Amino acid sequence: MKKTTTYLLLTVALMIGIQDFVSGQDPNLSQHFSAPIYYNPAYCGINTGIRARFSYRDQWPSLPVDFTSYHFSLDMGSRKLPGAGGVGIIVNSDNEGIGFIKNTAIGLVLSVRIPLASFMVSQVGVKAAYVQKRVNWDDFVFSDQLNAKYGKIYLSSFNPPGSERVGYPDFAVGGILQFADVNGKVSGTLGFSVDHLFKPDESFLSNQSSPLPRRVVVHGDAIINAEGVSTSYFSNRDDGLLLNPGIIYQNQGKFNSMSLGLNMTKFNIYMGVWYKSLFTDFYTGAAVLMAGYKYDFTDDVGIRFMYSYDLPVSTNLQGTGGAHEVSLVLDFNSGSFFGAGGSSGGRGGRGGGYMPRQRGRSFEPVECPSFY
Repeated sequence: MKKTTTYLLLTVALMIGIQDFVSGQDPNLSQHFSAPIYYNPAYCGINTGIRARFSYRDQWPSLPVDFTSYHFSLDMGSRKLPGAGGVGIIVNSDNEGIGFIKNTAIGLVLSVRIPLASFMVSQVGVKAAYVQKRVNWDDFVFSDQLNAKYGKIYLSSFNPPGSERVGYPDFAVGGILQFADVNGKVSGTLGFSVDHLFKPDESFLSNQSSPLPRRVVVHGDAIINAEGVSTSYFSNRDDGLLLNPGIIYQNQGKFNSMSLGLNMTKFNIYMGVWYKSLFTDFYTGAAVLMAGYKYDFTDDVGIRFMYSYDLPVSTNLQGTGGAHEVSLVLDFNSGSFFGAGGSSGGRGGRGGGYMPRQRGRSFEPVECPSFY
């Protein structure tokens, strides 16, 4: 009882009492590749068709007060409109301290596609969201409610110091550059994004402010066709071996973090190993082990399931239980709200052609293969 009470008091102090003196941080997913729009709105519609993505993360499950996060996004890529990249929606929700604080964000995402050359294309995306943050004062237990023998039996004289809800608009921008070699063996992506552009105030207290610091993300990855097929497109064979090394760096307030690792797939089975750490202390982090499977209902409809576990490496994270993360992705590669969604991209889940067809002096939008 004393141990649990101590955890709760510490959680309340960290999340309520000092929140107006420190800056908040966004949830950090280990499977950032399964929720790309969360990190960079320019990923919206990066491949043609429709994709729905679900992610769930349970961090530090061994503690009485764990942190859970939920992510959903739905985006569509279409080349039917001039300059079109994609359009989508995104929903994020997380619970802190057994639901004491709950954050919910709902946003609209748009992107524009800019072909640069026969082997290179860029996309620019924006996100406009509305965020609501809520404190559930009724779930708190205060000292004047407790009896030494019978526990919680009294009414509290506590009066909430501010509103139980705060809402604000939030905006993000991002850009990505995709390129591929002429032999169809390697493609790559480089990206940059900034979230919380105007540093919205998320304080529950009217007489104090708590600006949410901007989150800056820099990322890059490559897709390597290890089968050695020398053609102008990646093989769509289900038994092909694809390697996907990558890195992602994040800065928010005084915190810097980095993840780097490698994913691979063969026979529609996904495996991955990553390492996450604070940028200032490489030994304060976790090893991420990931496995998954993709099932194709048809050439254009498939489902992918991923599971990952954060294995704590540093001693200060021992006993937390690490973190469990699950993601589910539904692919409709020919889906579109503007008629047929087919393009030179082929099966977006396992690759497809990327070399554009020339039309006079211009090029059709480049379609680089996608690992996920």
